Amino acid sequence: MLYESLLLLGVLALTFMLPHLLLGMSFDIALPGWLLLAHVVAVLGAYFLWYWSHGGQTLAMQTWKLQLASVNGESPTINRLLLRYALAWPSLLWFGVGLFWALLDRDHQFLHDRLAGTRLIFKSV
Repeated sequence: MLYESLLLLGVLALTFMLPHLLLGMSFDIALPGWLLLAHVVAVLGAYFLWYWSHGGQTLAMQTWKLQLASVNGESPTINRLLLRYALAWPSLLWFGVGLFWALLDRDHQFLHDRLAGTRLIFKSV
């Protein structure tokens, strides 16, 4: 997750900070906080949904040979991916309870994976 966070800094710098800096410097516009937050959620959603739906791996997951799959081992549907993304926010933001869930889960899956019907697996070479 730390490696993924570092990669996301670059994604957000390009797709979030740069446009908003240009808006502020060129037109003296500062968007309201709720719109900025919605932009971040949309950018991160686009990043994760794109990579998850095209091979089941983000850049960091490729490094660690992890892959996202449905519980039956197939590629998850876009609805499952959307659900996983939506559930990951409270899973992370509510003191990481969804991450600590993996310590108690019989298959060591995150809470948002359990609820969305997805799971992380090690990708065979």
